[in-house]
Amino acid sequence: MPTAGRVVVVGSSHVDFTIILDTIPRVGETVIGKGFKLAPGGKGANQAVAAARLGAEVYMVSRVGRDHFGKTLLKNFKLNGVRTDYVFEDVEAHTGIAFILVDSSGRNTIAVAPGADLKVSREDVEKASEVISSADVVLLQLEIPLETVAYAIEEAWREGVCVVLTPAPAQPIPDSVLSKVNVLTPNEIEAEMLTKIRVHDLSDAAAAGRKLLEKGVDAVVITLGDKGALLVDREGEFHVPALPVKPIDTTGAGDCFSGALGVAIAEGLTMREAVIFANTAAGLSTTKIGAQEGMPTREEVKQALTSKAT
Repeated sequence: MPTAGRVVVVGSSHVDFTIILDTIPRVGETVIGKGFKLAPGGKGANQAVAAARLGAEVYMVSRVGRDHFGKTLLKNFKLNGVRTDYVFEDVEAHTGIAFILVDSSGRNTIAVAPGADLKVSREDVEKASEVISSADVVLLQLEIPLETVAYAIEEAWREGVCVVLTPAPAQPIPDSVLSKVNVLTPNEIEAEMLTKIRVHDLSDAAAAGRKLLEKGVDAVVITLGDKGALLVDREGEFHVPALPVKPIDTTGAGDCFSGALGVAIAEGLTMREAVIFANTAAGLSTTKIGAQEGMPTREEVKQALTSKAT
């Protein structure tokens, strides 16, 4: 196993309430569920747990409420080997909450009440400056204030640390911020938001990727669900098909992809090798219920990669 890299995640931490259904209800419709699960979530926390399970040294920069759910999240980080030195308890805001509906095909609909996620601040990032400057990779998403994200990107960029940004939930991002991002990992919807190019197929994804390169991003990896992932960088395009598995729950798969990508980059893999590694980890994550509970171990990814090679 390669030497573990240091990954710092700046982002959200909240609790997921998941209901399993045959079909996701339409507006005004009530559907009886088949199961319920309460589990740790949040895009930032998901990425942190994914990276830690894959062997990285991981620090989380985030906020939780001073409540029962906040204590649950702190305990879960520690159980998964994520350092919580910079996960701050907020006395004024509740811990973030997400309600997730998952249908029989593994598709999901999510609503979030951010709470303490929206209080993650520039000051929090400043307190973590020492671990950020010594990191191999900094991972970010957009469930915390964009101002905080931009500041963290600026700090990492100034220190020469690789920045991986998942632009989710989809929203506009200034070119001045994108120009300091090394790797951008949007899905089709997020790629369209940033480029105005609707992504239906690989050709559209490639066009969107090239447009994002023009904004100063070094590399773009567009995650395409059951079509896998497409890397677009200065060397060209590289498509990795989806791992051939039967999805049970796709919640957190994109976060798993970004977390695994960060680990691979931190360990010195090439971008193409990193995308293959991340795509495999993300595919495996869809075979279990729960965002963080479904994150694969390093050994599981290794076995899957070995199986593909034979």
